[in-house]
Amino acid sequence: MMGHSHAVSGAMLYAASAPFLPPLLLHTTLQPADILMGTVLCAGAALLPDLDHHDGSIANFLGPLSKALCRFVAWASGGHRHATHSLLFVALMGAGTWAGVTFLGRNFTLALTFFLLALAIRALRLCPPGDGPEAWITIIGLSALGTFGMNTWMPSSPGWLPYAVALGTLAHLLGDCLTKKGAPLLWPHKERYEVVLIKRSGNSVETKVLVPIMSVATFVLLWFTALSPTIVN
Repeated sequence: MMGHSHAVSGAMLYAASAPFLPPLLLHTTLQPADILMGTVLCAGAALLPDLDHHDGSIANFLGPLSKALCRFVAWASGGHRHATHSLLFVALMGAGTWAGVTFLGRNFTLALTFFLLALAIRALRLCPPGDGPEAWITIIGLSALGTFGMNTWMPSSPGWLPYAVALGTLAHLLGDCLTKKGAPLLWPHKERYEVVLIKRSGNSVETKVLVPIMSVATFVLLWFTALSPTIVN
């Protein structure tokens, strides 16, 4: 799947699950602001597995810095669609986020928020096209503004942030399992799991059917879970 599709799938899964799974798993009920922020950050987290692709659509989302990061992750993980496309990676991202929020505090939370916002802005095409300075400088500016705004509404230790990161990462894996190459969910076991619905990334099934459906579903879900006057009041 393409980056845009992954981001939308992450947003949809978070918006759909926010009223149900956090109370069950985290023993807390999310406020409307938590749902809105989590939906955006989960969209960004849905791009994390593709940090193993130094030539992917997100490789230059923060300019030379992200290019170097993607090259390092690709080297450390064994290349594209290996370690970062596994359930182990999902667990590590969730646990790592929890540890950072718990032990490193607000600075870690805001740094991760900035990073995930940058991924989301790039994937959702809210910046100029291309990989030039005008694109990543815009991404940095918008991410900084978004982080500043979220700092006002975000709890000191948002328990939903590890959930959003893990869910977004899982959404990416599920999306890749719909393609011909699948994903090695049980890495280091090399078998790839697939149910081929998308024969080629960016085909009409993905761009003209799945993405519009997921986009509409996300906004409908957000209306009923976070934006409805009945809920907000």
